[in-house]
Amino acid sequence: MKLPFEATAEEIRTNPEEYVSAVFGCLESEFLVLPKGEGFIDYPTFEAGYEALKQATRGFAEFNEELVLPVCLETPIAMIVLRSILGFTPPEWAYIASQQTGMEITQGAARALDRKIRTSPHSRLRPGALTLARIKSLVVTACKLASEGVPIVNSDKLHRLNKADTMNGLAGLQRAAQIGVPYAMLLYERFLGRPFAGHRDSVSELVGGNLETLIEDILSGAGISFRKTKRAERIPNFDQAPDFIVPDEYAPKVVIEAK
Repeated sequence: MKLPFEATAEEIRTNPEEYVSAVFGCLESEFLVLPKGEGFIDYPTFEAGYEALKQATRGFAEFNEELVLPVCLETPIAMIVLRSILGFTPPEWAYIASQQTGMEITQGAARALDRKIRTSPHSRLRPGALTLARIKSLVVTACKLASEGVPIVNSDKLHRLNKADTMNGLAGLQRAAQIGVPYAMLLYERFLGRPFAGHRDSVSELVGGNLETLIEDILSGAGISFRKTKRAERIPNFDQAPDFIVPDEYAPKVVIEAK
């Protein structure tokens, strides 16, 4: 079976399904091996942040901004630990914090702060006034949510904090820190969240990066006009900007998303 680049335009027009099947038949996905990327956090680094947070809060017996904020500034990886306790992504945490405190935290700002911490987890944070206010908002919200535990929801709903360590507020955090979490519960929550899900999301651009380079080379070599979008760029009439638009966003004929 010919691949599309081996066929003429007339052959493709005559039997497009055959060439679509040929392309999909060649696609492969490597999901067992992931690139670490610049922001990969190893366990000793993560554990150091956890211990710093645990010590500052006296084993999670006291959980408030006055105790947690200094740790997050001095040992920034504690922010990642705090987010992991909640089980939120950076944009989710930012959204909830904006609702709870009235402090506007954009998704871009949340992702930038998270990436800064992950790429320099041992460097003390020295934020400007705006970033400090955002960090305070995030910390205040995290402390409040973790302390309150799970509110009552309808039986057909599942609250995001209904996890082994956060369902009962600080008592759950203390119990998890002191005696550990039952292995079956750990496995169940891992099943819900997928192992390495957060890291897979954070390196998705690296996974697609090699493919983007190949696509760019092929389009350029063929003399085809195209528009390569930037990270998080907003394109009119597109809910989410694709990686490539041929020839451009003003008269799109083909869109390509590299995965």
